[in-house]
Amino acid sequence: MKWNDTYDIAAALADQHSDVDPRYVRFTDLLAWVAALEGFADSADKCNEKILEAIQMAWIDEVS
Repeated sequence: MKWNDTYDIAAALADQHSDVDPRYVRFTDLLAWVAALEGFADSADKCNEKILEAIQMAWIDEVS
């Protein structure tokens, strides 16, 4: 996975962090959790607030 695989990342986060409400996740935590996902292979340098926001919104949609 890469940063632009927003929905795949959101689904993986929903599975791995099912006890977490994505509305309250800090971007610093989100960045670390995405980087730690199995199959994720992209540089943190390529990430920005807009990407993290998109992942967070997709995660919210995933669990709603």
